[in-house]
Amino acid sequence: QVQLVESGGGLVQAGGSLRLSCAASGSSFSINTMAWYRQAPGKQRELVAFITRGGSTNYADSVKGRFTISRDSTQNTVNLQMNSLKPEDTAVYYCAVSNLPIPVAFASWGQGTQVTVSS
Repeated sequence: QVQLVESGGGLVQAGGSLRLSCAASGSSFSINTMAWYRQAPGKQRELVAFITRGGSTNYADSVKGRFTISRDSTQNTVNLQMNSLKPEDTAVYYCAVSNLPIPVAFASWGQGTQVTVSS
């Protein structure tokens, strides 16, 4: 079992930046893909970005060029640098991990961290 703890959310004005971090503990040796999801009020949870153990990354079209995902495998952390934030980025952001090299079967989730972007 993997435990995930997110940090770094908050309130920021449009155009600003935030950096989210997620620390994994427990059976973290089994982690392959690490991802960030988000869920805005009244909307479905969406995949924002993911990174595999091999370093491959992928982003939702809505955040390409603005967000950057990175990971430190030695410390089992994944980060999400969010720049040029927009009000539509407002959501609860969740960290998730999978044992597979593709973004499926996310067995462990963090508790979520709120990101609010004011206009």
